[in-house]
Amino acid sequence: MGKLLVLYSSCNGQTKKIIAAMTDEFAGYEVDMVDLHTLPRKNLSKYDKVLLGASIRYGHFHHSVYSFIYAHSEQLEVADAGFFCVCLTARKPEKADPKNNAYVKKFLAKSSWRPKSIGVFAGALKYSEYNWWQTRIIQLIMKITGGSTDTSRDIEFTDWELVKGFARKFIGGRAAERQ
Repeated sequence: MGKLLVLYSSCNGQTKKIIAAMTDEFAGYEVDMVDLHTLPRKNLSKYDKVLLGASIRYGHFHHSVYSFIYAHSEQLEVADAGFFCVCLTARKPEKADPKNNAYVKKFLAKSSWRPKSIGVFAGALKYSEYNWWQTRIIQLIMKITGGSTDTSRDIEFTDWELVKGFARKFIGGRAAERQ
């Protein structure tokens, strides 16, 4: 049985929910899940594969994503490692392609790490979980980008088949393939 390290940065739980959907595809691997917000130190050489998933909040990844990458950059470069981004812009099909996603481009410009596999998944609008200020800021962002400003319901944009397909490719040894 192989070992898989899954690191995540999640604000409202959608990134964790996406990882949970991937777990069926991780059969044959012992999976360790670690919250990046705890700023972990890990020996990545103990793992056959490493997957890092992070959500966007107000246009940025949590600082723990870059802190982990900086602290583990040499290990990540030699690991069979992948990355996925969760953002609301990916609700538009062209923005769900890593080559067209502004957050992936920004990540690659800011990070020294070049993941062997990259995925982008649409997140969820969880208006019911936001405070008044968060709701107003997110409504403004949605208005600017043509998204829903209706606060009466939460909306999940995640394409679960895309998520599972990415996980299958990542585990299946085709990590060099870009999603």
